[in-house]
Amino acid sequence: MKIELILYGISRDIIGGPTYSIEIKEGSTVKDVMDFLVSKFSDFSKLKSLMIAVNDEYASDEHIIKPGDEVVLIPPVSGG
Repeated sequence: MKIELILYGISRDIIGGPTYSIEIKEGSTVKDVMDFLVSKFSDFSKLKSLMIAVNDEYASDEHIIKPGDEVVLIPPVSGG
């Protein structure tokens, strides 16, 4: 199944655009998506924290991605 990731901050910089489409197997989890991203873009392994939201809610590693889900990568933020 094909999903489109919505990217913000440094995740957008690492991939080079605001969205990125990937092909995953049915029953894939948030962890599977992260493992794929780290294997394809090694800079993701350098991030201390990276959250993934599915359908406007933070998702755990075990969360199963379903067709039509909105998957958003939320990188660490800093500010003062």
